[in-house]
Amino acid sequence: MHWLIRGCHLSNDASKEITKLPIGTSLWADGLRRLRKHRFAMVCFGIIIFYFAVAGFVYIAEFFDLDVPVVRWSEEVGQAYHAPGRGYIFGTDIFGYSVLRKMLYGAKMSITVALCASFISIAIGVPLGAIAGYFRGFIDEIIVWIYSTLSSIPYILLILAFAVALRDKTVFGYKLTGITTVYLAIGLTSWVGICRLIRGEVIKHKEREYVLAARSYGCSNSRIIFRHLLPNVFHLVIIDFSLRFVSFIHAEVILSFLGLGAVDKPSWGAMIDSARLDIPKGYWWEMTAATVAIFFISLALNIFGDALRDSLDPKLRVR
Repeated sequence: MHWLIRGCHLSNDASKEITKLPIGTSLWADGLRRLRKHRFAMVCFGIIIFYFAVAGFVYIAEFFDLDVPVVRWSEEVGQAYHAPGRGYIFGTDIFGYSVLRKMLYGAKMSITVALCASFISIAIGVPLGAIAGYFRGFIDEIIVWIYSTLSSIPYILLILAFAVALRDKTVFGYKLTGITTVYLAIGLTSWVGICRLIRGEVIKHKEREYVLAARSYGCSNSRIIFRHLLPNVFHLVIIDFSLRFVSFIHAEVILSFLGLGAVDKPSWGAMIDSARLDIPKGYWWEMTAATVAIFFISLALNIFGDALRDSLDPKLRVR
């Protein structure tokens, strides 16, 4: 052990940090320990949990047809353009609908789209990146050519093209409309970044000792990729998921604003679209409610994603 230490040049802070680590602490346990010390990140995590809880409650209430006010967003609760006040936290819109109910229902739409798009993106990008980085050669060239072609197209234009192409199409007997079109368009166009990231990490890991040991034991290529390589780079998938989630929410807002989302249900983008003509008339509360909801979830996700990256990235564990 001493000859290893003599070959390293660590600062005093780094040496103290190493001595503080409990013996036998795994990467995940140490990452969670670091994350819990970041109090502001934990506050942001609480905000994210609140948004997910609201979205889950709305989804369950709608699925089981529960008699709760949030699901009855299209129920007239007052006169048109009632200003925010007692009984109407965010006022009412042009039809007398509660802006608060529409804002809460919009959380369900945005988070559902971001989750589905994230899973589609990971399901495509992670295996392709691992296969390209492990096998290299002709397979690598094909995959690199595919994601290089997609990345050369402006992202928002690519999403719009996919959303328009998929709208009202029938796949396996299921008609793609509204929210399904949105998360498919986002998921099918956003796997490039995670694919490139995983490919680079697999290229670095494939010649390490644990991979060579697995080969010497006669493990198949698929077992090496999915049982040895991917678990060692999976922290990057989690970090990328947390950082890209907010961009998927923004993409859903843009598509809904342009009329390519769900047309029969409220969303934050649709609220902004319907309120943009009300601003000159002095009716500001619907626009404010939607933008405030987007602001808090975006800020919380960005701060928590940065803290998660600092906690889980091995390169940042010792500074």
